[in-house]
Amino acid sequence: MFQIDLKSRKAIYAQIIDNFKRLIITGVLQPDAKVPSIRELAQAITVNPNTVQKAYRELESQGYIYTVLGQGSFISTPQITESEPPPEVGALYIQLTGITQELLFRGQNQDDIINHIKKEATHGTN
Repeated sequence: MFQIDLKSRKAIYAQIIDNFKRLIITGVLQPDAKVPSIRELAQAITVNPNTVQKAYRELESQGYIYTVLGQGSFISTPQITESEPPPEVGALYIQLTGITQELLFRGQNQDDIINHIKKEATHGTN
């Protein structure tokens, strides 16, 4: 379920965040599903509970999970809005623009880029 690379330069808590995001975006973890407790996940992936707690706090601040006092943490329902996207979403679009420009500069075909984005968007909703 989780892939933690202890030799990676990326912090372990950031790897936990990335794993959760991947599982949520791909639909493996559904909205309102209970996530393992901090202690359970720490034991399962053999890391310090403080590391898992840091990841959970960050996931909650980003809106991927929510906590119910006395019951644990759960996967949030995706927020779909018709209005102006929140700043963090706007920042992602800026990153996407930069990546798209970099791909075009490196000679990638516009149709290939669009098809890749469509494939990822479709894959993320299944």
